[in-house]
Amino acid sequence: MSVFEKVQEIIVEELGKEASEISLETSFESLDADSLDIFQIINEIEDEYDIAIETEDVLNTVGDLVKFVDAKIAE
Repeated sequence: MSVFEKVQEIIVEELGKEASEISLETSFESLDADSLDIFQIINEIEDEYDIAIETEDVLNTVGDLVKFVDAKIAE
């Protein structure tokens, strides 16, 4: 499973959205994700990949998050 597919799966679970609604260009704002939703999504991803995501990191879109995770797991 790619990072995008895993992130997409977590967003589907957390926000109750359809996978078809989530692409790399999708913004969290367009998914109606509030700060608690985003916190929960980030926690799931941190647990899944055993990485730390700082809240200061600019992650406006699903693509931003996927690129960030890819970079972290490549370290």
